[in-house]
Amino acid sequence: MQTANDIKKALHSLADQLPDDATWKDIAYEAYVRQEIEAGLAEAKRGEFASEDEIKDAFKLWGVQVET
Repeated sequence: MQTANDIKKALHSLADQLPDDATWKDIAYEAYVRQEIEAGLAEAKRGEFASEDEIKDAFKLWGVQVET
C-alpha cells in the first residue's frame, strides 16, 4: 500500500512531466490513468487474470469475432 509520502512524490513527478499549459482536467486525467494502471498491475501480481473463455465471451458480447 502506498503511503501519503509515496503519493506526494508521484504527484510531484507527474507535475514535472506535464506541459506548461496543462489544465486541472489534464492533471485529474493523468492521475486517474496512473491509478488504474497501478491497480491493474497489482491485480496481475496477485494472479487475477480472466480465463481464455471469459475473454472470448466478453468479445462475443462486444460483437468481436474470435478466431479459434
